[in-house]
Amino acid sequence: MSSAARAELESLLRARKLDVTLTSAAPWDRSRDLAPTGLASLDAALGGGLARGHLSEIVGPRSSGRTTVLCRMLAAAGDRGEAVALIDACDRFDPASAEAAGVDLSKLLWVRDTGDASRALKAMNLVLQAGGFGVVAFDVADVHAMALRQFPYTTWMRMARVIEGGQTAAVIVAAERLARSPGGVTIALDFQPDVPCARWSGTSDRARFLRTIDVQTRVVGGR
Repeated sequence: MSSAARAELESLLRARKLDVTLTSAAPWDRSRDLAPTGLASLDAALGGGLARGHLSEIVGPRSSGRTTVLCRMLAAAGDRGEAVALIDACDRFDPASAEAAGVDLSKLLWVRDTGDASRALKAMNLVLQAGGFGVVAFDVADVHAMALRQFPYTTWMRMARVIEGGQTAAVIVAAERLARSPGGVTIALDFQPDVPCARWSGTSDRARFLRTIDVQTRVVGGR
């Protein structure tokens, strides 16, 4: 196939949002199909950002930096002028802290629940089907693992199918690895073993403040 014919075919497939089916040893610039996270080192590991039209996940234990990474993603999307959505399964999102971290709350759809995972999942599906969001996050980090295991695996396959070929980057925030689409990634946040990771300020044990925590970020399935 000539280069001109191939370019025309690729253009037609992109117009119909079918370009995710193409493979090439030298693909065109897909920067528009990536959603940068706003964290330079993480974007470098991701090859530019999260893949749009795919389901990814942020996983790690409590206080590992999950919320910080999520807020940077939402802030970066807002800086690009994109609308974002957060399905907050356990009402753990703090809008004041998020705004201080750079999240534009005027561009955020925040759906709150009080721990009903099934109801939160329905909300997630409705938001994805509505479309028009650059980043949609499903925060189930505080949902009991047993409740999440009750969902059939096809749940996540259907979720990935809804956004396939679109411009939405969907992200699950969880304590453990849960699901991602073939083109998505797992961003795993871990404390570094055998290394003091917490930094404190203050000279007295009764008047110390936690300043920072060092975590190790691994990207599984990155491009």
